[in-house]
Amino acid sequence: MPILWRLNQRTWRYNELHRDLPRVSHKMLTQQLRELEEAGLLSRTVHPVIPPHVDYAITTLGKTALPAIEALREWGILYRTTSPPAPSPPAPRS
Repeated sequence: MPILWRLNQRTWRYNELHRDLPRVSHKMLTQQLRELEEAGLLSRTVHPVIPPHVDYAITTLGKTALPAIEALREWGILYRTTSPPAPSPPAPRS
């Protein structure tokens, strides 16, 4: 979801995504990008220059996931701004 959310705003290069997602390892980011590409949710464009230049962009199919991502994002913001009730202690055993 964080990758698709970013790609909705513009086309990104790999290193830009990695810098913007600092807690994601190179291995995990590469794996997620490949899976999203295989699912048709993003496109990968390789420019034949040295060093290689690769762009990632959201596809039309990927854009269909954005309303669900937005709904989860709004729910997360609401959840963080309200304090959940404290868990009740376990009942004593007899």
